[in-house]
This record gives sequence, structure tokens and C-alpha cells, in this order.
Amino acid sequence: MVLEYLVEKSREYASKAIEADKKGDYEKALKYYKAAVELMIKYLRLYPDSSMAGVYRNIIRKYRKRIELLEKQQEKITISPQQNNNDVEVLWPQQRKPLYFKDIVDLENVKRALKRAVIYPVKNPDLYPLGWPKGILLFGPPGCGKTLIATALANEINAALIDVNPATIMSKWLGEAEKNVKRVFQKAREIASKGTPVIIFMDEVDGLLQEYSDEVGGEKRARNQFLMEMDGLAEKMNNRLPVFVIGTTNKPWNLDIGFIRRFEKRIYVPPPDKNVRKQLFKYYIGLLQRKYKVAEDLDLGKLAEMTKGYSSSDIYTIVKSVQENMAEEFHEKQGGQGEPRPITMEDFIKVIKSLRPSIDPNKLEAYKIWNRKHGTH
Repeated sequence: MVLEYLVEKSREYASKAIEADKKGDYEKALKYYKAAVELMIKYLRLYPDSSMAGVYRNIIRKYRKRIELLEKQQEKITISPQQNNNDVEVLWPQQRKPLYFKDIVDLENVKRALKRAVIYPVKNPDLYPLGWPKGILLFGPPGCGKTLIATALANEINAALIDVNPATIMSKWLGEAEKNVKRVFQKAREIASKGTPVIIFMDEVDGLLQEYSDEVGGEKRARNQFLMEMDGLAEKMNNRLPVFVIGTTNKPWNLDIGFIRRFEKRIYVPPPDKNVRKQLFKYYIGLLQRKYKVAEDLDLGKLAEMTKGYSSSDIYTIVKSVQENMAEEFHEKQGGQGEPRPITMEDFIKVIKSLRPSIDPNKLEAYKIWNRKHGTH
């Protein structure tokens, strides 16, 4: 009797969860996924040797993964259907940090590719009777400057910037996700039609635009709407508008081929080599020297050698950690009085030993392979 009840009710709840999920009612879907998982766990405790035990374990793993994703979306979604009708948020040049290409250490190949794809067409559109790329994908390891350079690009062309977060564009309300996508592109075309360039920036595009084997209606509709809007930018009525979609991803291999094809420019943003790491240390330590003196034993070349495999963001974190240690010592040992002692090589070595690189070395070859297969210049 107990066995029949657990099997029947878990199937019932699972069916209701999947139905609600497909309709975009994620709140209801969460409720029933959790109920189904709870009953399946009870079943396994009572009948661990059942012939269905393996099947239920696989289903539980699958539903838990879906529950985790939906809960993250629910945490980030604070807008109601009524609020969704508000205008799309646009960041104008005066509202952004004054960051430009000259402020970014190295990435010269990336800058050149973005000049060719975006800056030059904006400056002289008449030189491009065949049009220009509307979609640019920046891919590579985390912390290597993809988001930074996209912001600098927007400033280089005085563009209106529309920041699209894949985690928040999805809505638990039926049909709202694709409406959100459509609204973003409508706003971009409206601004661009008045002569102002527009960049639609989507960080971690794989969060919305990868294909899932177990995806549901809301995700699929949002992705399809995005691809339709991308196609629309190439249509005759829009192909002269200065609208660009810039996407970034750390997982380019998760993207489906339909999405990849619509992004004409796919630019690899690599981790910093030894020379660039040395430049990064020089730049950030130069900022510290506004307040701190540097000891003669500080060897930038040695620091660059010690940080092989570290990202640009890691280098920043190292120098910032040294700053924090120096400030703490100044207050604890000197009572905040006088002048801080000079920063030494040992101060950096201590931090580097405690901070491991954020880049997975095993994935670097995967980025290179994907770049050879799909990358452009």
C-alpha cells in the first residue's frame, strides 16, 4: 500500500511540476518538483533494493538540478508583470565609469578586432555598403577582461548601453521572458534610429542561450525570441542602424550552432602572458605608489613568473590584497600614525602563496580548440 502510494503520488507531483514548468509558472513548478523529490527519497529509504531505485536516483538528480536553477532565478527576479511594462534601463555615457581602450593593459588583438567590427563602422558607415557585424561574442577564461573591454567599447563610440542579465530576463510569468527580450531590442532600435549607437550587452550568454536536454517552454521561447531579434537586425529596414549585440561567455562550447552563426565575430580573450602580467603588476603597483613607497627588492619580472596561469583579475586581487595587508599593519602596529613602511617583495610572495589562480589549466586547450574551430578576427 505504501509502495503504491509513493509511486503514484511522486508521478502525480512530477507531472504537475513539468506542466507548470512548461507554462512558465516556475513558482508552482518548484513546489511540485520538491514534493516529488521528497516522495522519491522516502521510496528509496523504504525500498533501497527495488529494481526502480536507479531510475529514481537519476530522476532525483535531474529534478534537484532544475530546482536549484529555478530557485536562483526566483531570487533574482524581483519584478512583477506590471513592473515589466516599465521602460528598458539604459546606461548613457555620462552614467558610466570613464573607461577607454587606453586604460586597459594589452588585449591589443581584441581591441583591433573590435575597432574593425564596431568602431570604424560607427565612425564611417558609408564605407560599409555591405553592412557590418551586428553580433560580437567575446569568449575565454573568467577574469581576463571580457566585461571590462565591452564597457570600454561602449565609451569609445559614446553608445547607449543596455545591460541584459540572462538570470533576470527570465520571468515566472507566462510569456514574459520573450516579451522582455523583444522590449530590449525595440528600445535599442528606437535609440539607434535617432543616431546614437547602442550596445546590447549580455554577460554569460550561455546562461540563456545554450540548449538544455531538459529545458522547458519559457527558456526555449526566450532563446528563440532572441535569435529572431538578432535576425531582425540584419533585415533591410534595420541593417544600417548602429545596434550591436555584445555577448561574453566562459563556456563557448555550451552554445548551440544557431546562436554561434548569428554572432559573426567571435573573439578570443586570452589569459595574460608573462609580459602582460608584468605590465599589469606595473600598472596596479603604480596606483599604490600614490600612497605607499616600494622597496628596491620588488622584482616585477619575478612576480610575473610566479603568477603563470593567473588571470588579469587575479593580478588585481593580489595587489589589492597587499594593499589591505599594508593598511591593516599600519593601523595595528603604528596606530594609524606616521607613514606606512615600503612594500617589499615578501609582501607579494606571501599573498601569491595563499591565492591560487582562478583559471582551470585543463580548459585552456579547450578554448584554443574552440577558437580554431569557430573564432574570427
